[in-house]
Amino acid sequence: MPATGDGRAPRASYRPGAVTEARDPRAEAVGAGPAPIPHPRATAGTPDAPFRLLVIENDFTDAAFLEQLVADSGSAIELHWAQGVESAAARLARPGSRRGRPREVEFGCVLLDLADPADQTGPLQGLEGLRELLRCAPQTAVVVLTDAAGAELGAAAVAAGAQDFLIRHETDGALLARALRYAVERKRADESQRRLVEAELRGQENARLQRHLLPTPLLDGAGLSFTRRYRPGRSRALLGGDFYDAVRTDDGIVHVVIGDVCGHGPDEAALGVALRIAWRSLVFAGLTGQALLTTLQHVLEHERRSDEIFATLCMLVLSPSDGRDPADAEQAKLYLAGHPAPLLLGADAGPALLSADQAGPALGLLHCDDPGAAWPAQELALDPGWTLLLYTDGLVEGRVGAGSRRLGQDGLVELIGDHQAGGLTRGRLVDSAIAEVEELNGGALTDDVAVLLLERNPAPLIMG
Repeated sequence: MPATGDGRAPRASYRPGAVTEARDPRAEAVGAGPAPIPHPRATAGTPDAPFRLLVIENDFTDAAFLEQLVADSGSAIELHWAQGVESAAARLARPGSRRGRPREVEFGCVLLDLADPADQTGPLQGLEGLRELLRCAPQTAVVVLTDAAGAELGAAAVAAGAQDFLIRHETDGALLARALRYAVERKRADESQRRLVEAELRGQENARLQRHLLPTPLLDGAGLSFTRRYRPGRSRALLGGDFYDAVRTDDGIVHVVIGDVCGHGPDEAALGVALRIAWRSLVFAGLTGQALLTTLQHVLEHERRSDEIFATLCMLVLSPSDGRDPADAEQAKLYLAGHPAPLLLGADAGPALLSADQAGPALGLLHCDDPGAAWPAQELALDPGWTLLLYTDGLVEGRVGAGSRRLGQDGLVELIGDHQAGGLTRGRLVDSAIAEVEELNGGALTDDVAVLLLERNPAPLIMG
């Protein structure tokens, strides 16, 4: 269609309704045209589905001109119309968006008609309207249509986030089809790049959290073998709230902790970091037992984002062995705060679950002034050659088979016994056990898993 002297196509006498659908031009398209426009993802697998183009028109839009372009394109393009950006934004809004209205139609692209800036009126015109559109529908490709005098405006629109722009009197059907196809592919490429950057940032954040959640134990001179493993749950890229630590103080006492903050995500991971650092600081300050756990609960209460957040914890305190006959049992104290009891792996016997009769509540469930907020010590006598397996509940909450049955602590005892009987020790024992738990679950475990294997070893310290 010929253009007028000012670059604007002549006004057509025919106009469709503001939010109505035009006829399907596929019946009018003749001859071989450009390659078909890629279908949006929502129509994958339906090759005959038309490419749905939403035209945001204004008072200067020539509907007949656009319909003729579509007919001349040779592509299956289905036109939809919206009068102004606000109307289009409402149609493009996804469920749960700011406007809260679900889409009735999945659009492959949006064509925003921008008149000459001197002709624009209203609160959402020009680049302001484009920015509002991109804010309401960030996943949709946008092509801008301008007059010859608005070429600079088209370039500015691309800089603001549009995928391409067209000049009205220079556009024919083939160019329209190519521009729409390019806009869709460029939007997909931009989204892929954005997701890649987000994944890299999550990986960097994951590394930072891991350094603080999973520290290097300070056990020089303890004569212990210390093996640790951590497996994030399958549904998260970031670590969860599982944490552990182990230190030997100047008096020769070895302190070990493993804990689990309820929930998943960066907030829980950050809280786990705070609790682990607080635990190590309190241990070096001379606190242990009930006093340490009470103080740690105060930290939790001040750092958590809601009163529903709690943390389970298992703490082991090993007395120094100076002057002790190697044939004598080693004395230790076990504190449980809503946490699964460890497994004791004897040198000549299968694994046994330690008693949890004296376990206290998880940290944060009861206020510190509540009489029930107590964590008594369970006295342990560890025979020579002992090994202790400490773990978070993600290891025992995996499913067994396709049903709803969980592995549970009894199942873990049996599983560890089988692997121990096969001659596996230390890192190989832990790795094979976790692998079988995942196999029984039918894949990676839903919850995070932290496992510590602590063994009295007369040889120099080995860390796995």
